[in-house]
Amino acid sequence: MNVRAMLLQAICVCVLLGILVAGLWPFHTPRNDVTWARSGSGLHFGKHGSIVSTSPLTAHAKPGDGSCSLEIWLQANWVEGMILAFYWPDHRVVPFSIRQFQEGLVFENHSPGDSKEPAIYVADVFHGPKPALVTITSDEAGFAVYVDGTLVRRDPNFTVLNRDLTGQLVIGGSPSAPYNWSGIVKGLTIYDYELSSAEVSQSFAEWTQGGRSAANSEGVAARYLFAEGKGSVVRNQVDSATNLLIPERFFVLHEQFLERPWNEFRLAWSYMKDLAVNVVGFIPLGFFFYAYFSDVRNAKHAPAITITLGFAISLTIEVLQAFLPTRHSGMTDLLTNTVGTALGVMAFRHRAVRSLAALGLPE
Repeated sequence: MNVRAMLLQAICVCVLLGILVAGLWPFHTPRNDVTWARSGSGLHFGKHGSIVSTSPLTAHAKPGDGSCSLEIWLQANWVEGMILAFYWPDHRVVPFSIRQFQEGLVFENHSPGDSKEPAIYVADVFHGPKPALVTITSDEAGFAVYVDGTLVRRDPNFTVLNRDLTGQLVIGGSPSAPYNWSGIVKGLTIYDYELSSAEVSQSFAEWTQGGRSAANSEGVAARYLFAEGKGSVVRNQVDSATNLLIPERFFVLHEQFLERPWNEFRLAWSYMKDLAVNVVGFIPLGFFFYAYFSDVRNAKHAPAITITLGFAISLTIEVLQAFLPTRHSGMTDLLTNTVGTALGVMAFRHRAVRSLAALGLPE
């Protein structure tokens, strides 16, 4: 075997190892990055950190009354991530979630038939490191969002019913993907009725002055003060059966397996960046493996073999990622990786590139 062939083999091995490390690192479940705030009440969520209710939350409203409210007092560190989500494990549905996008919040309803609009965005919720008390109220007539006791958005086409605020509660991440949020949660209350504007303003004053909401306890489904300061449990002041557990290791409740591209799509910079990284990351594989198969092995169908290899390596990575809570298994990466491999093949097939490679590689 000549020097050129040996060099190409070594490069191919290095490229393959690099792709496997990038796609599967870390090869273990990291510690859950959740710690108690150093001063005052609150729980700090890091890059890979989330907590979950020990049992599903249930609604207690009167039959036919779908009204509800939720208030969460928080301080944001990152510009994107899932803050809170309810999950129905039997149906694998996330009926309601709140996620941060830039300085605002996205409220999403995935419960069938509940809302005319699947999501709404409220901008300018966070202003620097200052905590914000976000309150939502809703019934069949519409949805309202308050920030620090002040109404900022009302939408009759988006609704959340009390049944949507039930199920397994996850804070700090998504129930089905490592889409984590970083910041501090200082309090959370869920109501089985719609708060009035006066009650919202009163609750804001009570949270910020005394560190807790003293709103009427009747109709309160859950209240978490995040005042424990230590331990692995955030207590529900209303029902201890739905305390929040802080696991020792990072977790994803229901890791997706080869999630469909249309379900993965997000209109966000991080999503677009991931697409570009996955395409570019497989170009070297297509480039050097095609060079090896065509110039060293003299394979008859070198382009097809190389692209098939890129697809197979990507599929292997995506299957293994389903068992790693810090990684996400999806078909979008499978497509972008294969496109990247094909681009690498096309790049080497270009006459100018082949001439340059021939000059740079010894015989």
